[in-house]
Amino acid sequence: MSAHSRALPQTDPRRWRALALLCLANFMVIMDTSIIGVALPAIKEALGYTQENLQWVFNAYVIFFGGLLLLGGRLSDIFGQRSIFMWGFAILTLASLLAGLAWSDMALNIGRALQGFGSALIAPSALTIVMMLFSGNPKELGKALGFWGASAAAGGSAGVFLGGVITEWLSWKWTFLINVPVGGLALLLAPALLSKGIRRKGSIDVVGAIFVTTALVLVVYGIVTAEHNGWGSASTLGTIILGAALFILFLIIQTVKKEPLVPLRIFKAHNLAAGNIALMLLSGGWIPLWYFLNLYMQQVLKFSAFAGGVALLPMTILIAVFMMFITGKLIGKFGMKANLVMGLFALGASMLIFSGNTPVNGTFVSHVLPASLLGALGMALAYIPATMAAMSGAKPEEAGLASGLANTSYQIGSAISLAIMVAIASRVTATQIGVDSLIALNAGFHKAFFWSGIVALAGAILALLFIRSPKPEEQSGTVAM
Repeated sequence: MSAHSRALPQTDPRRWRALALLCLANFMVIMDTSIIGVALPAIKEALGYTQENLQWVFNAYVIFFGGLLLLGGRLSDIFGQRSIFMWGFAILTLASLLAGLAWSDMALNIGRALQGFGSALIAPSALTIVMMLFSGNPKELGKALGFWGASAAAGGSAGVFLGGVITEWLSWKWTFLINVPVGGLALLLAPALLSKGIRRKGSIDVVGAIFVTTALVLVVYGIVTAEHNGWGSASTLGTIILGAALFILFLIIQTVKKEPLVPLRIFKAHNLAAGNIALMLLSGGWIPLWYFLNLYMQQVLKFSAFAGGVALLPMTILIAVFMMFITGKLIGKFGMKANLVMGLFALGASMLIFSGNTPVNGTFVSHVLPASLLGALGMALAYIPATMAAMSGAKPEEAGLASGLANTSYQIGSAISLAIMVAIASRVTATQIGVDSLIALNAGFHKAFFWSGIVALAGAILALLFIRSPKPEEQSGTVAM
């Protein structure tokens, strides 16, 4: 490849239009984790799910998304970012069609898993393209990452809102079918807006990908079924231990394989390991926040699905405004570390407030809005610097790997934390013997909010202790907007 073609993405006149497409892709990928939330009762009735198995409508997507992101990053490095981006959209579109037309619970589970696979190809290739398009201009890169971060955070919140609208006015099927026309549009626009990217020689660690994905499936499955089977049961402990053993085998494979899925040396890069852990703890606090807040509004305060979605709009707007116009300036003034720590502290404080100030007779203005805006502020402050830290220090040829790791950390953190918090909430509710059912349910939510807040605060402390601030000459202008 000539020097001219390598430099092209940095000055590509299509870069802002390309960014719009890439942000749409990121929005969709994250939205698909949350859009089905309010549709679950309708899906259960239509397809005959048991209450125990209904969780897989969410978990099948998140697990395969998080588990295969590393493979997606590697594939984008080897076969080119645009090619893998388009393959991902083709798979996501067809999988969404299968999910929307599903005739049984198994068909829907397969559709959701394939949606996760398609998203695992889209996310790392899209983020790598963003970095390539704007890497030549630090000021533009900061603004681009602001739009990118806003699209992810908005996708999570907007998914709940759109899910309520679609389920109430159309059908649960359209929470999946909505991806079909959008996917077709993305496949149509990608060749015109995106350059082919950079292809590198190498092999694919299929065994490693299978081991890490299976490990994640087993660990999450063990956690989400623990309330039914018992935490001390042989099935629960055996499943979680087997998952942990497979993950250890995955790490061993990575140390001996010539071209591993994850060269462990990448974690020697400044901030990369701590940044990925910060992303895990950020998502481990944020995802349970919107999940249980939505349940509190619908099941305790008796909001309709549509009203619950509307109630999340202030959070979404605050996140979008901050990430696009304010967070980058704050990072430029106070530094990456300070914003990350402040954001995680704000998110943790928000959930601690929810854990003690969400009564069964609460109101939106008094008991939801203030703490929800504080949590959204925390997410808006922390997401971009956490992503920057998670990718900092990686070599150019490892950009796809670093982005895959960052996305994997976020999804694994959300899957494991949400599974744990749901189990905690269920256990607390079940122990409220002789208490009104609504009060018992709310007691479970309170405990889930509390421990989710502890997760976010742990992330703040970790960032304070282990994230290294860039030197002045490294930081100057990197994220100014």
